[in-house]
Amino acid sequence: MKAVRIHEFGGADVLRVEDIPEPILGESEVLILVRAASVNPVDYKIREGRYPAVKAEQLPVILGRDVCGVVQEVGRSAGRFRPGDEVFAMLPQDRGGYAQWVTAPSGLCAAKPRTLDFVQAASVPLAALTAWQGLFDHGHLEAGQRVLIHGASGGVGPFAVQFAKVKGAEVFATASADSLPFVRRLGADRAIDYKSERFEDIVHDADLVYDLIGGETETRSWQVLKRGGRLVSTVHEPDAERASNAGVTATRYTCQPSGAQLAEIGALIDQGKVGVTVEKVFPLDKAAEAERHLQDDHVVGKVVLAVAAD
Repeated sequence: MKAVRIHEFGGADVLRVEDIPEPILGESEVLILVRAASVNPVDYKIREGRYPAVKAEQLPVILGRDVCGVVQEVGRSAGRFRPGDEVFAMLPQDRGGYAQWVTAPSGLCAAKPRTLDFVQAASVPLAALTAWQGLFDHGHLEAGQRVLIHGASGGVGPFAVQFAKVKGAEVFATASADSLPFVRRLGADRAIDYKSERFEDIVHDADLVYDLIGGETETRSWQVLKRGGRLVSTVHEPDAERASNAGVTATRYTCQPSGAQLAEIGALIDQGKVGVTVEKVFPLDKAAEAERHLQDDHVVGKVVLAVAAD
């Protein structure tokens, strides 16, 4: 099968399109013909050697954590799916989606939303699960609460805005000026231009700050939280002393695959409550170009690799 692997850490030029054997199916796994795989920042961080979970001695590795495709074969104890089922999944760290075939534990898969095509569905898992877990598992967001979402126009941010609105929260969201109309269409109650406006002059008594940016943005965010509020970051571990002084709780987390949560998200998509934004699609053999685009350009939404034609 064709797959995109790295044999060393470095720039996008280390990505190689190679012919390798098809994966071996485990008892609790399904074999998926990959129709599309999305590109996420974690992919280029792994490629550059900046992701601690992947070590040099583990190379070569196939990149890509998101896939959508068609089940071809089912392991003996994988019972939930049948050949021909259309599924999407966030893959475990020990395998990659930039390939024509992949195996995945059946418990991490969910039925593809019927209202999405394969490319659209492939853009969902990691970004949507990251937003879902950040807001609800770690941020404990409830209806009627106020949330400030930093970085609302990228891959994760649009899902976060929409999930928060579905939950019934009041949503403030920061983005660049040219992305503000997009963020408003997602449902944000107040879209904030992070360059020309100071969010701390606009947002007060927030129950949750969901931070996809870090750095100075995080430092300035402590003052917008109410006592007892929460700051949740995907970037780095927040300063415990600052959190204590502000009377809030703060945490960093790493997204975990979940077929059950993906099924919930898929239902919201099919009900028309959550939309998907794919910014650009590349063929599998242009994975290096796709990663450069995501890393270097201002991307609104998701970047996806189209893999198998049928």
